[in-house]
Amino acid sequence: MSTDRAASALKWWSDAGVDTIVAEEPRNWLVPAPAKPAPEAEPEAPAAMPATLDAFQAWLASAPFPFAPPSSPRLAPTGDPAGGLMVMTDMPALGGGFFGDEADGLFDRMLAAIGRGRETIYLASLSPVRTPSGALDRSSERALAEIARHHIGLAAPKALLLFGDACARALLGMPVTKARGRWHTLATPAGEIKTLVTIKPDNLVDQRGLKKLAWADLQMLMEELTP
Repeated sequence: MSTDRAASALKWWSDAGVDTIVAEEPRNWLVPAPAKPAPEAEPEAPAAMPATLDAFQAWLASAPFPFAPPSSPRLAPTGDPAGGLMVMTDMPALGGGFFGDEADGLFDRMLAAIGRGRETIYLASLSPVRTPSGALDRSSERALAEIARHHIGLAAPKALLLFGDACARALLGMPVTKARGRWHTLATPAGEIKTLVTIKPDNLVDQRGLKKLAWADLQMLMEELTP
């Protein structure tokens, strides 16, 4: 090959973007390159949800969720939606109920400290179904957030108290460590709701030193709810 032809060939490869003849790893060019994995599909929230709270509660009992079949045990919301305070945790506790045994009693004492009981609040979970791992991945949190916003809008509380990281990330986009200690405004289809974040009772049982932080949050909540 003449010098001119060689220069012309090299220029063609250069124009095509080939600037090296040696790669980091050897490759058999006779074998097709492996296909790139498809991006993970985002779980989708249902397109249409009931427009009344009673109908929505019934819908929760059998609605499809991204990580559970319709036959999975469900934890239904409890309490009085007209009480002015809605409390939301992430999912049912292991064995059922909103919190574990010791945490369940602690939650009742937290309510009593602000002059409330379960009959005067509306208590619900971000997911009415417990996942096999006991945790929610980020894509599931995003899908559940749309359902939760609809739920909160139907309940229309004066104030919303969120327990734990999953609820805080799904609805406010941040963990408890960044969200607690101040009020937030949560947009729902029915309007904006004043929202406070605090530490889950389960974590307070395991780390008693966090109770003073939770008490400070409850004091803020009590001031907001006092006429």
